Amino acid sequence: MAYELHDWPGIQGRGEFVRLALEASGAPYVDVARGAETAGQGVPAMLRCLNDSKLPHPPLAPPFLKDGALVVGQTSAILLYLAPTLKLVGRSEQLRVWTHQIQLAIDDAVIEAHDTHHPLGSGLNDEDPLPEALRRTDEFCRIRMPQYLQWFERLIVRNPAGPRQLAGGKLSYADLSLFQLIEGLRYAFPNAARKALAKTPEIVQLHDRVAALPKLAEYLRSERRIPFNEQGIFRCYPERDLA
Repeated sequence: MAYELHDWPGIQGRGEFVRLALEASGAPYVDVARGAETAGQGVPAMLRCLNDSKLPHPPLAPPFLKDGALVVGQTSAILLYLAPTLKLVGRSEQLRVWTHQIQLAIDDAVIEAHDTHHPLGSGLNDEDPLPEALRRTDEFCRIRMPQYLQWFERLIVRNPAGPRQLAGGKLSYADLSLFQLIEGLRYAFPNAARKALAKTPEIVQLHDRVAALPKLAEYLRSERRIPFNEQGIFRCYPERDLA
């Protein structure tokens, strides 16, 4: 049975982190809001699930994954659930917990990148809090982005299994998620990201190795990979790209 991935159409969104894991592993799945199989019914199906009063464990918001009767929400929880089956995490409990910890840090970085264009609240238009957005972006580009990237750099350098992955000796979902984070930062803050990544060569090489994985490379070239845009998490406003 194929997994069902529910997410908003038209943007990569947080569901893209799950999508990369499914694509890289070759797992069968239906991208419900996007697929031709749903004939435009993806969003209503997603909303019905969110509002289903009979679901004992309803998701808060997309993305969420359906695996038969099981529904799993929250990006990190979805990846934690999928990873053993997709063989994207080590077998030991210590390595599973460590990989999950890395993923949570990536989630934190994504939230901070998102909050540069919604510094006062998700319900406000991007244009409304421009002075606050500029201050938030300045801190993120000068301080927070380099801190995150340098921490990931230390992880790969210190990995006991060798400096090719973040955790363990083979590809994990954390590697795929770091790839997506770097892609998003390069889109939203090209100047600041270039400056920060110049000091973290190991994770740049990891990013490039992930991009070259055959199944993932095919996905990245396909129409299934929606381009970044100004409705998603990572948004490019040139006046806010502070190098």
